[in-house]
Amino acid sequence: MSASNAHPMASGHVPAYLPGPDGSDPLFTFMAVTTILLILGIGALYLTLHAIPEKMAHTDNHTQFQVIGILALLALFTHNNLFWVAALLLAAFRMPDFLTPIQSIAASLEELKQRAKEE
Repeated sequence: MSASNAHPMASGHVPAYLPGPDGSDPLFTFMAVTTILLILGIGALYLTLHAIPEKMAHTDNHTQFQVIGILALLALFTHNNLFWVAALLLAAFRMPDFLTPIQSIAASLEELKQRAKEE
């Protein structure tokens, strides 16, 4: 800004963030780039947080991996945190295996039944 264009009460020092005579606006450019980077960073963080239950289930080779993935996806699209908490709890704790002992008991009873028929 030249001295002839300046207001008579303006100081001689013009801050660098004000628009220059060539029309460039460094403060606007800085804030636009910062806003875009911040939005992308927050989006990446949000998606990373939503993937935590799936990553936990994948690393532990969880039997309910598909259910955990569906719950995490539902939480992402519906913004219902209850689905995400359910997926996290399901990924963190293994369900007890009730089926194997019951099948073993059934097999033993079948074998006892076959022995009783033979006698």
